[in-house]
Amino acid sequence: MQKKLGQGGFGRVYKGILMEGEVVAVKRLSKTSGQGIQELQNEVRLIAKLQHRNLVRLLGCCIEVEEKLLVYEYMEHKSLDTFLFDKEKNARVNWQKRLDIISGIARGLLYLHQDSRFRIIHRDLKVGNILLDKNMNPKISDFGMAWIFGGEQTEAKTKIVARTYGYMSPEYAMNGIFSIKSDVFSFGVLVLEIVSGKRNKGFYCGGNLVNLIGHVWNLWNEGKALEILDESIGVEFSQDQVLRCIHIGLLCVQEHA
Repeated sequence: MQKKLGQGGFGRVYKGILMEGEVVAVKRLSKTSGQGIQELQNEVRLIAKLQHRNLVRLLGCCIEVEEKLLVYEYMEHKSLDTFLFDKEKNARVNWQKRLDIISGIARGLLYLHQDSRFRIIHRDLKVGNILLDKNMNPKISDFGMAWIFGGEQTEAKTKIVARTYGYMSPEYAMNGIFSIKSDVFSFGVLVLEIVSGKRNKGFYCGGNLVNLIGHVWNLWNEGKALEILDESIGVEFSQDQVLRCIHIGLLCVQEHA
């Protein structure tokens, strides 16, 4: 392992090179990690069964007493948030690229929910878990919290709500109930963040701290939805495409479908 790429609650991610010369990303679970062996095993068990161009590929793993490692394909551009919320980098993600990223995430999510052999709820869909390859193609990553629904099951409940606030559906945040709808809500937040270049946690508008979802709803109802578009995109975009994406995002996060 050579270069540290990032760090999370599970530990650190490093850039590595295999003996054959292939560049990989290695997730190394720290001894003080909040993510235990159960989550690590869950990630291996799930992602090993999945294969889709918009899901990150697991290449191998090591689960020993002293070392717990997951080896993934290397994603040159790291996570989406390194571009989206960086004033120097976000201009490199033009409207067409953003539209392609939204479409790719949607395809990956559809595969998890409907087109794979299983019905899988990701449960932690967020901008930091969307990785970008050398061609800026998006891939969903981090399946430590994912859950397989069997038979006719449509929802489940947990006492431990371990996800990122801002992406959690109300029923999951308040009652621990999750379903496909939970991922759809998170996807809606992602779409609005990608279009606006702003975090859902809150940002300043007119000197006031506002919530992204509420702000977009207000603009939509006033017929001013295009005002939310990231200024770094410039003038080369389709108004119809932007409005369609905003509408999709709002439909995903609305309280009553």
